Amino acid sequence: MVIGFSYRAAVSACALCVAGLLVLTPAAAAAGHPAGEPAPPRPRAAMPGPALLYHSGTQVRPHRGAPAVPEVSALSWLVADATGGEVLAASDAHRELPPASTLKTLFALTVLPVLPGGLQHTVRYDELADVGEGSSLVGVEEGHTYQVADLWRGVFLSSGNDAVHVLARLGGGWEATAARMQDKARSLGALDTHVVSPDGYDAPGQVSSAFDLAVFGRAGLRNADFARYCSTAVADFPGDGSPYPIENTNRLLTGEDGVTPYPGLIGIKNGYTSNAGNTLVAAARRDGRTLVVSVLNPQADGGLTVYEEARALLDWGFASATRVDPVGSLDGLRPPSRPVPSAAPVAAAGAPARDDASDWSGTAVVAGLSGLGAGAVALALRAKGGRSARG
Repeated sequence: MVIGFSYRAAVSACALCVAGLLVLTPAAAAAGHPAGEPAPPRPRAAMPGPALLYHSGTQVRPHRGAPAVPEVSALSWLVADATGGEVLAASDAHRELPPASTLKTLFALTVLPVLPGGLQHTVRYDELADVGEGSSLVGVEEGHTYQVADLWRGVFLSSGNDAVHVLARLGGGWEATAARMQDKARSLGALDTHVVSPDGYDAPGQVSSAFDLAVFGRAGLRNADFARYCSTAVADFPGDGSPYPIENTNRLLTGEDGVTPYPGLIGIKNGYTSNAGNTLVAAARRDGRTLVVSVLNPQADGGLTVYEEARALLDWGFASATRVDPVGSLDGLRPPSRPVPSAAPVAAAGAPARDDASDWSGTAVVAGLSGLGAGAVALALRAKGGRSARG
């Protein structure tokens, strides 16, 4: 049975010829590849037939002698080459499911480009008033002044919904941020995602897919700040009197709770809610190849299963990358490329100098790619919040 045949399957079939390779601007190239960024693109593998990503069940095109795909209990998963975008294998890749905090990858892709990391902001009561009950928190406090870079570490390491709320207000408001995230998803060809709550908190109608989340993870590796934050295992977060340590909740990165760290792991983002179950987008690099996997809601017992299933899929991907033909492409639904606006107007929009933890050139590149210019940065720097979509 083919899932979602009518519109998206037709788009997918028609878009296979789109190359859609991500290209670094000269400024970013001069600065060197950010940590964890995929190597320069190799020649794209020829697609041996139609994309299979809208088919149900496990999809793989193995050569003779290729390793068998591991048994995975997740409702949806995908393994792709992060450089060329070839999908090596997937299961129900376009099944729409709650993403939990893996949606923060899209939040970061949308908001990182317009908020300089060195910007300081004193948190107001109304910016924290609508944080969802039971949310994961990093400990943002009303009246405390934080650098934007501190808040991003709170998002990536502690999955802090409190930090997301403050950053969303700085970025133009809660509802405006959700709308921009939706636009960003569409621009990347992520058509399964519907954004209601930018922090990933459970909300009626909020969904994404293994395909879309892999697209977001892959795009994040092209952003210097995103790559640095998502690969950070431990950092200090400002507190009353003195900073306190925070640790990344991605166990494949830190090795916490008995999970063996994955060799070459770059990181990215994990999530959990009672509705979504455990979710994970992870990327790892080995022998010059970078893979991205997404795993949604494993059905096997244990909260750590998502990490072990991601491990098994990464192992299989590295062993099979040259021994399977692609079943689709992460670029398959991406709209035709438009000329990339110059990043110069963004950098010239009054942005303060940034320290090593928040390189402006990396975000300026993505600001151009996402169509955000000096006006959006000026709006962010004015720090005008909007009303929360959550009552």
